[in-house]
Amino acid sequence: MKKLLLLAVTSALLATGCKKDDNKTPDKNITTIVSNDPNFSLLLAALKKAELVTTINTSQNITVFAPDNAAFAAAGIDAAAIGNLSKEALASLLTYHVVASRVASGSVPVSGAVATLLANRKIFASRNANGVFVNGIKVKTADIAADNGIIHVIEKVLTPPTQTIAQIAAATPSLSLLLTAVGKAGLANAVSGDGNFTVFAPTNAAFNAAGFNSNADITNASTPLITTVVSYHVLNTNVFASDLINNSTATSLSGPLLINTMPAASVKISSSANPASKITTANIVAINGVVHLIDRVLLP
Repeated sequence: MKKLLLLAVTSALLATGCKKDDNKTPDKNITTIVSNDPNFSLLLAALKKAELVTTINTSQNITVFAPDNAAFAAAGIDAAAIGNLSKEALASLLTYHVVASRVASGSVPVSGAVATLLANRKIFASRNANGVFVNGIKVKTADIAADNGIIHVIEKVLTPPTQTIAQIAAATPSLSLLLTAVGKAGLANAVSGDGNFTVFAPTNAAFNAAGFNSNADITNASTPLITTVVSYHVLNTNVFASDLINNSTATSLSGPLLINTMPAASVKISSSANPASKITTANIVAINGVVHLIDRVLLP
């Protein structure tokens, strides 16, 4: 059932907000299109080095989120870098850009996780007034139709995540108090396991400003209070910076949050008179969602 639901999400992916190709009667496969477009020369070189040309040629009904040369350049990857990367490293990177179904633009969900073709990994798709995005990266040209699938050109290279949200927190010293609070709230398993979450993560400085100066302060606080506070920081879906719409709301595990993007991206509990918390670092992609660092604890 889980696979069927995932396929249903995948087949509905990528819609408005991006330029569309008008060719609806393709007569070339994906690699032919890539080979004939000089803007994809680095992608083609990477596919050849990774020995994936045949795989892409023989796969049917696939979708490629294709970084063009400008996207590779933004990632600091040029022809020399591709030459220096191993076949395995390139294959891991490139297969993260391929979805195992034909994904035409149409009715993209507000947010959703989509399985990649050759690995048990997910990319996170979203659609809103700002456009269509994967892992918070914009699709700038959609619906380049091919015999064996569809190409969508993206602005940046997708980097496969290697850690869960809990592992990211554990590896970040400035999130040690959050990690203690998550454990006390009984949400450690949630942000460790399979899912599709967003965590607005207060730093230690944010906890200090709220009166929690040590792990002991959190441990000695009432469990209902810590559970409520932590739950306000967790969303049961992916929300990237590109999904933040001014004066919109997002639903946390404890209730609605008010999103504001003017003058800077911030979030607050809708019913609270406390100041909004600014996002200081956005879009830390995890295996099971995304983390944004914030400068205040969200308090009821």
